[in-house]
Amino acid sequence: MTDIASQKLLQEWREYTDHALDDYLPDELTTPQTLHKAMRYVVLNGGKRIRPLLTYAAGHALSVAANRLHAAACAVELIHAYSLVHDDLPAMDDDDLRRGQPTCHKVFGEAEAILAGDALQSRAFHLLAHYLPDDIPARQQLLMVEVLANASGSRGMAGGQSIDLNAVGKELNIVELENMHIHKTGALIRASVRLGALCSPDVDEDVIKKLDHFAKCIGLAFQIRDDILDVESDTETLGKPQGSDIARNKPTYPALLGLDGARQMADELYQSALDSLTSFGDKAAPLQTLSSYIIQRKY
Repeated sequence: MTDIASQKLLQEWREYTDHALDDYLPDELTTPQTLHKAMRYVVLNGGKRIRPLLTYAAGHALSVAANRLHAAACAVELIHAYSLVHDDLPAMDDDDLRRGQPTCHKVFGEAEAILAGDALQSRAFHLLAHYLPDDIPARQQLLMVEVLANASGSRGMAGGQSIDLNAVGKELNIVELENMHIHKTGALIRASVRLGALCSPDVDEDVIKKLDHFAKCIGLAFQIRDDILDVESDTETLGKPQGSDIARNKPTYPALLGLDGARQMADELYQSALDSLTSFGDKAAPLQTLSSYIIQRKY
């Protein structure tokens, strides 16, 4: 498969994601209207959709049809969206801008933003409970719920956010920094890939391990690229405040390794991720294209 063909598939999946999210979210005229407006504002207000694209691409690597992946892809994006709402709150990162637009709490108030995040989180699990393909075994469906729950909670994203908050102003070594981001960013990226694989009714553990190694590597590369962009890019391009990590004295890969060292580490992780995909042949092309985008992106 050519890179152009992969990019076309990724664009199709991005459009599938946007349409499915629109369908899965409550209409803004449904009571309570303000809450539903806030939820839709957060989710449908742009976004790169990297996590659902990873779900579609992982499923594609196992010949899973795209229409079997909608619920899983959207579930992980709803978790991501909820995390951004809470991340932006004054009690956490206190950001006023997200995706080039005012953050949820600036538009709807802090209390409504908290509720919107809470509701998006629960809606994600509702999708896994009610909208997965009928032929996925119940045991596998429960495993998918467990995967997303673990990736979202204290042993995953929320735990990583807690480590991040407590690391402000401190010097972390490379192992400690990697551990923080394996939880904060990497856990949900790994869940995205695993959920795509689990949408195949007969996937085996060896295949999941290969995809999980890919996801671990590309998840860390994603975070390193984020840290680099926080130094090199600008607010208009990023759609959020540039230099915010530096301003808050947060530990980052460029601060620890320098920009050249951070770039080298990202490249090494990228290559290790690609090496994990060799046995999937041409079916892994969208994962490869997406990986290239992750480490080269400008925002």
